[in-house]
Amino acid sequence: MLNHRWQKSSYSGSSNACIEVRLMGGLVELRESDDGALVLRAAPAVLANLLDAIKVSDLDHQT
Repeated sequence: MLNHRWQKSSYSGSSNACIEVRLMGGLVELRESDDGALVLRAAPAVLANLLDAIKVSDLDHQT
């Protein structure tokens, strides 16, 4: 389970070019580790739906 500390993937190693994630106030927050000023917040279900759409390439077309 995520906590209030920012976490990044172990695949990132010591690189700062990665996405960090944390759970704050019931929302999932994402930011770039090298520019933490911009934070994307979403409900866990909304983020899960976005990730599912990305995995099946459902966002690869223009409407």
